[in-house]
Order: sequence, then structure tokens, then C-alpha cells
Amino acid sequence: MAEERQRDHWSHTSLVLSVLANIHRDPKRAGRYTADDFNPFTARKPVTMKAGVGILKHVFVDNRKGNAK
Repeated sequence: MAEERQRDHWSHTSLVLSVLANIHRDPKRAGRYTADDFNPFTARKPVTMKAGVGILKHVFVDNRKGNAK
């Protein structure tokens, strides 16, 4: 019951925040905000990055401190 109350409060708060953000945004730089952008209870897709193993080798193996070449 407490979680549902929090969800309800956040739905109202996130709507107000999205309206304020859209009022003050620069239309040339940023897209439109939705209430889901500000609501911590909405499910978001995880951010995935595509990178090769060579990049990881460069970061973690080649750039170690004290690595003698």
C-alpha cells in the first residue's frame, strides 16, 4: 500500500517536472521530455554499448601504471 502511494505521488511529481523541463529547454538542442524521464518507478531499457575487446585491452592492459613496454 505504501509503494502504491509513492508511485501515485511520483506520477504527479514527474509530470510537473517534465512540464517545467519542457518549458525551459532549448528546442534546438534537446528533445522533448516525458514524465517517464523523471519517474524512478518506470522501467527503463538498460543502456548498452557496443565495443570490441580491443578497447578493453587498451584500457585495462596497455594503460596500467608501471607497464614497461
